[in-house]
Amino acid sequence: MFDFVRRHNRLLQLGLVIVIFPSFVAFGIQGYQSFNEKTQSVAHVDGQPITQAEWDAAHRQQVERMRAQMPNVDAKLLDSPMVRQQVLDQLVRERVMFAAARDLRLDPTDQRLQRLFRADPNFESLRNPDGTVKAELLAMRGMTSAQFAQQLKQDLAMRQVLLGLGVSVPASTAVTTRALDPYFQQREIQVATFSVQDQRAKVQVSDAELKAYFDDEKNAAKFQSKETVSFEYVVLDMAAAAQSVTLSTEDLRKHYDENVARFETPQERRARHILVKIDPSASSDAKAKARAKAEGLLQQLKADRKLFADLARKQSDDPGSATQGGDLDWISRGAMVKPFEDAVFSLGKGELSGLVESEFGLHLIEVTDIRGGERRSFESVRAELEKEVRQQLAQKRYAELAEQFTDLVEQEDNLQAVATKLKLQIGRADKLVRGEPPANAPLLANPKLMETLFDTQTLNAKRNSAPIELGGNQLAAVHVTEHAPSRRESIEEVGVRLRQLVTDQKAAAAAVAAGKAALDDWKQQPTSAALGAAMTVSRVEARSQSPALLNAVMRASTDALPAWVGVDLGQGGYAVVRINKVLGADPAVLEPQRAAAQYAQLWTQAETDAYYKSLRKHFKVDVSAAPAAASGAAR
Repeated sequence: MFDFVRRHNRLLQLGLVIVIFPSFVAFGIQGYQSFNEKTQSVAHVDGQPITQAEWDAAHRQQVERMRAQMPNVDAKLLDSPMVRQQVLDQLVRERVMFAAARDLRLDPTDQRLQRLFRADPNFESLRNPDGTVKAELLAMRGMTSAQFAQQLKQDLAMRQVLLGLGVSVPASTAVTTRALDPYFQQREIQVATFSVQDQRAKVQVSDAELKAYFDDEKNAAKFQSKETVSFEYVVLDMAAAAQSVTLSTEDLRKHYDENVARFETPQERRARHILVKIDPSASSDAKAKARAKAEGLLQQLKADRKLFADLARKQSDDPGSATQGGDLDWISRGAMVKPFEDAVFSLGKGELSGLVESEFGLHLIEVTDIRGGERRSFESVRAELEKEVRQQLAQKRYAELAEQFTDLVEQEDNLQAVATKLKLQIGRADKLVRGEPPANAPLLANPKLMETLFDTQTLNAKRNSAPIELGGNQLAAVHVTEHAPSRRESIEEVGVRLRQLVTDQKAAAAAVAAGKAALDDWKQQPTSAALGAAMTVSRVEARSQSPALLNAVMRASTDALPAWVGVDLGQGGYAVVRINKVLGADPAVLEPQRAAAQYAQLWTQAETDAYYKSLRKHFKVDVSAAPAAASGAAR
């Protein structure tokens, strides 16, 4: 066990967050039965309210988790109605699961919880040698042992509500095949296409038709010009701030001296040990016998150090290292319990300790090798230091310049003053279209900059915009020099485009008419059909056919074969399709074992969702608040 803890101690410490506190993101263990009815509620489950305060608290916790995972995420996204709704949905689900577990009497016994705690390796870091919970670790999370046991019991009960559904779905090969074969079915078809392009040369368009199309309100949006702005902009970023930073050798030397530990290779020691285990609850006589045994082993080792490996194999109570002759491999600081670590790092190479007592018992330790501990010289890390210090100073300088940037932008009615004072370049962009960020200029495509550009105040004020935080230590300001609002274009301006639109419309109609006529003829006289070569298609293998054609083919009735289908392809023309054969699913696509697993997974999800919906109905879930009602927790 000692070896296991040594190797996995840090990982198991994370179990306190991942395993012990997986649920109830917004309320405590005792809180479920003690909600304040007078507090404003946003939902009710089984007659119990979810209050606005609980929703806000859950939202804040969710925001903190997301910010920890994505530090640069836009705060507006975290405060969006979608995120708020997800938080409220999770609160409702937890309350439903709690009520169901209570009604189903899914209350784990104390004996079952104790077995789970003692057997589950995820709780290894929380267990004392005698199997009790480490109260000091729980105290760090503001919990007592009783609260931990109650929450563990509650969480296990809630998980059992839906647990059985995951193994209740039959997924035999025969069932899977019958269910999925229609979707993966193949059909042999032949296609004839009547293209718009072939009809364009035959189409004649009159001036009256052009005017009628232009005047039709249904087509008005096609002749609406796009709103554009031309503007100037300046950007303050870390690169600009770094240009004003100067470094001296003294600055670098000071930083080196303050962080010298970072430039040392951590020392590691290879050790072996013999453990004589002592149970804390053992009697005084038993403890005395264990100490006497350890003293005897120590004397043998002092007499002949070559006996260490053999004694460890036969006498050590640490099964993880005993089979290796007591060898614990390389040990770094922080990996062992403190008494053991202090002893290891106080010994020289080849030295033997006295009796070292820890929570596991008595140890006899020998250090067999030492490595690391070397320090890199100042000159060898100078380039690294310069980059690091320059970045730190640039960050500080950026904060100073950002304040100046803000003052100058807000005080002036152009960008020249801030550009001159802070030595920034003025950029220019012409006719940027609303809603169409430029693909080749990521800075100008920034959503915050685009939003500011087309803000009414920015367009009308004829002054600099307020500073825009673009994220990633970037601050910008824009000044609109020209604004072209969206407007209805004249018929003269759209002449060429108008004629093209009307021509395409008439050509598409002609292609549909020709296709439908051919379809009628070929149904009557199949031998006269001018169709392409036969091909096999499916929803997985489209063979370059359009989604519209493929969808029509797979939906068509095949009670009588051959079957005929006509498909309007819009500007692609019209297609006439003859379905010759219906084939089974492609074995290469519908692999039996994988298909069965996917089918079972889909049905499990469907049954779980359906059961949860029935529980919501049974426990009378009533959500009265809209997502926007949550307080702004992300601010």
